[in-house]
Amino acid sequence: MDATSLAHAHYSLDHDHFQSVLSRTQNLLIIQDLDGVCMPLVKDPLNRHIDPDYITTTEAFDGHFYVLTNGEHLGKRGVNAIVERAFGADQSGKAAGHYLPGLAAGGVQWQDRWGMVSHPGVSDPELAFLQGVITAMEQRLRVVLPCLGVTRVESLVAASVLDNVASPTVNLNLAYEIVGEHYPELQTAMHRLMTELLKDAQASGLTDAFFVHYAPNLGQDQAGNDILRPATTTDSGTTDFQFMVRGGIKEAGVVALLNRYYHQHFGYYPLGPEFNVRQAPASLPELQGLILEHFDPEKMPLLVGVGDTVTSRVTPNGVQRGGSDRNFLQLIHNISQATEQPHLTVYVDSSRGEVKNRKSLKLATIDGVEQVAEGPGDPDDRNDPLRLNVAFPGGYKQYTACIKAAAQNRAVAQS
Repeated sequence: MDATSLAHAHYSLDHDHFQSVLSRTQNLLIIQDLDGVCMPLVKDPLNRHIDPDYITTTEAFDGHFYVLTNGEHLGKRGVNAIVERAFGADQSGKAAGHYLPGLAAGGVQWQDRWGMVSHPGVSDPELAFLQGVITAMEQRLRVVLPCLGVTRVESLVAASVLDNVASPTVNLNLAYEIVGEHYPELQTAMHRLMTELLKDAQASGLTDAFFVHYAPNLGQDQAGNDILRPATTTDSGTTDFQFMVRGGIKEAGVVALLNRYYHQHFGYYPLGPEFNVRQAPASLPELQGLILEHFDPEKMPLLVGVGDTVTSRVTPNGVQRGGSDRNFLQLIHNISQATEQPHLTVYVDSSRGEVKNRKSLKLATIDGVEQVAEGPGDPDDRNDPLRLNVAFPGGYKQYTACIKAAAQNRAVAQS
C-alpha cells in the first residue's frame, strides 16, 4: 500500500494502512511531537513517563525518525531525563544510544541518538540571558502566588518553572487546580512578565532575539505574536508561557530536519551545512518556497508529521486558529498540495491526560463504519486549511502501538 489514498483522507482511522505505509516506505521522514503523542499529558512535567519499548522501537526508523518539540532534551524536566528513568537508574539510555534524536526548544536545540546536544545559531549572550529569565520567573511567582491564596508557594514554584536551557517556561497546569477562580489573574501576571522580559532583552542589546510562545494559543496576531487563550470555568486555556529564541518555531524545524535528512541519505545539504532555523524565513509561504526551490523533488522523502495540539475558535471578529503543532503540520500539508506528493499529517487525541485543555475527537458510526465526526477545532470553522489525514482517537497508547507494529514489520521487510 502507498500513501496516496491516506494523503487525500480526512481523519482516517485505517491504522493498518498507515502502519503498512510506514513499514514499506524506504524514503521516509517521520517528524513527531512528544508530549501527548508518545507519552501522556500530566500536570507536573516531572511525572512524565515514556515506554522504553517505544523508545527502542523508534530505532527501527533510525535516520527516518526525528522529534520536533517546544520542550527540551536537557535539564531535570527534559526528555533525556525521562528516557533515562525509563531505562533505569544506571542511565543506560546514553550508553545504548537510546536518546530521541531531533530538534527541541522549537528547533534551536539539536540532539543525536547518543545525547550529543548543540544549539545551532544561538549565541552565548543569548543563552546567558535565558538563565536570568529562569530566576525572574521564579521570583514573580513567589510574589504573585501568595496574593492568590497559595500557601505552599515553593513547591508550586518548583513544579511550575521549567529551567530549560534554551526555552525557560512557566507551566501552570498544576496551578490551575490549586488557585481555582483566581487562575485568570495568574495568567495575566505571567503574560505581563513575558512582556517585561522581552523589553529587558531589548535593553540588554538583544533586540528581536526572543519571542514568547503560548500553549495552547489562539493563533497569531498581525504582528506574528501568539494570542493568549484565556481560561474559562471548564478550560485552563494557555498554561505554558515559553520564553524562546527567535526563529525557534516548529515549521522552520521541518526545513532544518529536511536539510539534515538530505545530507544523511543523499550526501549533500541543500541549504548548506551551517543552516539552522534562525536563518529560515518565518512565514509558511516563504518556507514552502525555500523547500520547493532547493530540495530535489525526486529525492523528497514521504513526510509524516505527528502532533496533538491543533485549535480553532470562531468569534464575532473571525476565526482564530492556533495550536503548537498547527503550523508545522500545515507546512507538510502545503508541500503535499504544491508537489502533488502524498505527504501525511497525523493527529493524536491527547484529551484523556491530566491536562484539561484539549478537545476530544468525536466519533460516530455511519453505515456501520466508525468515523471521526468532529475534529479538535471549532465545528463552525468549516474552512480550516489544515487537513489532518490520520487520527488516533485512542491517544498516545493507540499511536505508539501502531508505531511498534510498523517497526516490527519494517524490520522484517528489510531483513
